[in-house]
Amino acid sequence: MPCQQVELNSVGAFPKMFLDYISKDEKLAKFYNQYPDIQGFKEVIESRSFSNTKRKTLVDVLKKQYQNLGNNPDFNILLESNTFTVTTGHQLNIFTGPLYVIYKIITVINLAKKLKAEFPAFNFVPIYWMASEDHDFAEIASFNLFGKTYQWETTQKGAVGRMNPAELQAIFDEMPEKSAVFEEAYLKNNTLSDAVRQYMHQLFGSEGLVCLDADEAALKGIFSEVIKDDLLNNTANKIVHQTSDELNAMGYHTQITPREINFFYLQNGLRERIVKDNNVYKVLNSELHFTESEILQILKNQPDIFSPNVVLRPLYQETILPNLAYIGGPSEVPYWLQLKGIFDHYGEQFPLLMPRNFALVVNQASQKRMDKLGVTTDELFTDDVTLRRSFVERNSDNSLSLAFEIDDVNEIFERILKKSMVIDQTMKGAVEAEKTKIITSLENLEKRIKKAEERNQETSVTQLLGLKQKLFPDGGLQERKENFLNFYLNDKDFINKLLAEFDPLVYSFNILEI
Repeated sequence: MPCQQVELNSVGAFPKMFLDYISKDEKLAKFYNQYPDIQGFKEVIESRSFSNTKRKTLVDVLKKQYQNLGNNPDFNILLESNTFTVTTGHQLNIFTGPLYVIYKIITVINLAKKLKAEFPAFNFVPIYWMASEDHDFAEIASFNLFGKTYQWETTQKGAVGRMNPAELQAIFDEMPEKSAVFEEAYLKNNTLSDAVRQYMHQLFGSEGLVCLDADEAALKGIFSEVIKDDLLNNTANKIVHQTSDELNAMGYHTQITPREINFFYLQNGLRERIVKDNNVYKVLNSELHFTESEILQILKNQPDIFSPNVVLRPLYQETILPNLAYIGGPSEVPYWLQLKGIFDHYGEQFPLLMPRNFALVVNQASQKRMDKLGVTTDELFTDDVTLRRSFVERNSDNSLSLAFEIDDVNEIFERILKKSMVIDQTMKGAVEAEKTKIITSLENLEKRIKKAEERNQETSVTQLLGLKQKLFPDGGLQERKENFLNFYLNDKDFINKLLAEFDPLVYSFNILEI
């Protein structure tokens, strides 16, 4: 399908730190190791090491998690020292959530393929890190389909990955068109994690995607020394605060704030922060409390009870995976830049940070409307006021600007000023005041002329703003609002088209015509 690209810095939707990182701004160089290009991958492949013991633990966990699915990947390839992973992750939004979640998956799959082509002596496994331990249910509980928002209603609490998705039957009953992929996954599995793994495997398993749920005692055990250090010494809190202060002093807005203890206490129905108060470890919003020796004993026996927050989850990921790169969005990449100091402290290699692919999908009906109105997708990235003004001026048979007339007024008053200054030096203020009045009046008249022309073109302007609303819902990016079922239900080849068009190492905004 036709594809054009727009520079990321012209989209007007991304934070400065993200754009500066992508453009290789030197002042951010100390906050990461290699830049995400082929040379960067060459360097990280040469330096990345990962123990055989960790590889075996990872493979055992994956085999257990996939035991009820068919056509499984060959996990044993991860036992080989020349095999690495590339990873993306996201919350377990129902029905995949916003469209960009699919873009993340496509990016990581295509990256693994591209790296294999560049470095054929090595293997690369694309990983989808399922944020199963996250407890912010509101962020995953809805999605938009064909202009309607569907909401999961439940009283379940705690880590979302452990929730039972059976209640989603109510949404299937409402949907005008069902998807067997999701219906079977949600209604035949007892946990949301298992359901997500099943539909992701059905949609992307043939492309080599591996889904990992890190809510596992065996994996947390590998991370236990970091957990212990955070409980006792609050190391991450000190390091991230220092890095954040540096970035803030450079004029950036930092995304995340560390805690003294960066772990939650995790049980079925409960995920609450652990805090230390007068040498007692307490679990907020519960009656649970422990001495130091008691909480360390829990860590020894049940490491899966400790769930890392956003500050230490990235380190956990890189500790248990032979990973080279993390693919994230425009908010994720900046907060990872706050974390390199933690990796350095614990002796873990900091991964390459890559932006996911970005896209606007323009269907045939929208493209026809654009052609009829004579607008380009570049113009649609501007705000409504600018878009309307430029459209009206371009399509008017008359000149709507009084710029020449205002220039004439300026010239006239320059002559008046010269004459008056010869007679009385104090006349300057009065002359300037009169000039300002007249120019202001002309500017107001120009606005009225343009408004009048807008009324003359009301039908076309209405169609233009309707097109903008369809492609940029509520003024935002389509990928953040629409769900991929809006396209997939009408075109089962939609995923293959994305796989064919997205280049993971080209950092621009894709305009896809389908």
